[in-house]
Amino acid sequence: MSTLHVIGDPVVHSKSPIIHGAMLAELGVDVRYTAHPVPRGGLEDYLVWAEGQDVIGFNATMPHKEDLLPLLDELDGDAAMYGAVNTVCLQGGRRIGHNTDGQGCLAALEEGEMWPAEQVVVLGAGGAARAVALKLAREGARRVWVCNRTLPRAAELCAQNSAGALTPAGFDVETLAKLCGQAQLLVNCTNLGMEGCPRDFDDLSFLDALPTGAGVFDLIYHPAQTSLLVEARRRGLNTLGGLSMLINQAILALEFFLDCPLDRVRMAQVAGQALKRALD
Repeated sequence: MSTLHVIGDPVVHSKSPIIHGAMLAELGVDVRYTAHPVPRGGLEDYLVWAEGQDVIGFNATMPHKEDLLPLLDELDGDAAMYGAVNTVCLQGGRRIGHNTDGQGCLAALEEGEMWPAEQVVVLGAGGAARAVALKLAREGARRVWVCNRTLPRAAELCAQNSAGALTPAGFDVETLAKLCGQAQLLVNCTNLGMEGCPRDFDDLSFLDALPTGAGVFDLIYHPAQTSLLVEARRRGLNTLGGLSMLINQAILALEFFLDCPLDRVRMAQVAGQALKRALD
């Protein structure tokens, strides 16, 4: 039986086996998907081992997304743009890297009727923020403000967009309020409010500045209703949690693994039902 993995360290918490397992079962494909711990520094050994087994591909989470780059034979456009990989297909002796972060975000925003948006505020400057900001700028956002507590890190991210659509900004409430007053969409790419994270937003008053009809998208999926989303909804704003992005990323990855298009609506239903059972 062919096998797919999600690798990382740690990785036992990953929901990918639940999502992919449900979709593979629905498709009737004789492929199993499991979590496979790989410590930092262990990628080369893992790849050699996987290529000797019937492993047809894998998803990668921290700390491997960037470390994979020099070990692959080919990168798709998004993976090259972000400088990170989260999906690898092992095909005919070749290692082909993809990144589903940006496209998964875009698909979720489209489903939530929050896209297109001309001006966007992105909170955070880590790997997820990089994929989101660069993808939205490429897909038509005229201005994307990348807000981070460490301004040089935001500036470093913004420098990756040669068109100048990305602008670094601070994370203080006054700055966020000023920018939100000009934006149609706010995307949280930080871990503030995540299950198990000891920190949350200290002050969400900047949400008051968002115009009527603006969207608030929190990439966090557990809990499903973060304090950011609760407060945004209380103000009458459109809200979207991270579950949709997680599922869309998985569907895109499975299309790469199986090298065929899928019924994305049906796959989203199946994956969503499986996740709901697991998280309830």
